[in-house]
Amino acid sequence: MQDGKIKDLTPLAECSLCSYRETLLVAGSCKPGDCCVAAASGRQIDRFFRAHPGFASDYTRDDFWERRAIAARYLPTSQLQPLLTDPDEAVRRVLAYRVPLEWLPDLRNDPDREVRITVADRLPEHQLELMVDDPDYLVRVYVAKRLPKGRLFRLLADPDNQVRRTVAERIPSVSLGLMANDAEAGIRRIAAQRMDSDDLALLSKDSDWTVRYEVALRAPSAFLQLMLDDADEEVRLTARQRLQALSS
Repeated sequence: MQDGKIKDLTPLAECSLCSYRETLLVAGSCKPGDCCVAAASGRQIDRFFRAHPGFASDYTRDDFWERRAIAARYLPTSQLQPLLTDPDEAVRRVLAYRVPLEWLPDLRNDPDREVRITVADRLPEHQLELMVDDPDYLVRVYVAKRLPKGRLFRLLADPDNQVRRTVAERIPSVSLGLMANDAEAGIRRIAAQRMDSDDLALLSKDSDWTVRYEVALRAPSAFLQLMLDDADEEVRLTARQRLQALSS
């Protein structure tokens, strides 16, 4: 702040060095500090390409990563392929959103997690199994959210709890017995909430009382009788109340 005034920190490029100084600048089609491809400002660069998308192809090899990334938003699809191997992940993230579906397999092994997440979010369902072994758990979560329910078996034993939780929430109920011995009590609770009532015996003796409580909320009367002697008072009470409700 100088003399009570806030200093303007808007990035400004040197117009005398710009190749558009005698064309766009003279015509008022670009404006220093507002609509400028030469400034080190993503906002100004984006405004420039928004006004002049035809110039985007001139910047696919620019030294400034942000200029390349913004240009990629405005390029015709036919000109995107060379950028699939751009050294900066910000550029490849733009491509992951924009490229045709048939190009996505070229990005499924990208070193950047965000790129692979976008691929997992867009890849056609029949190709999603290609990503079930991705090294990043969050990518596998996206795969688990979109994989056809009948193909989720590949992720039943995933090392990450969040992935298996997603599987437990989506896998067909007839297959939930396969998760009855999962190491995570929260996942077994989901199984108890969703599995067919006749399969609940698999969890009626679970080591975690909250899992047994979920069983007591849904179990048929034959199982409930066996739970009247449960070690946990809340489970016993729930089993008793449900038996009374079923018999009335």
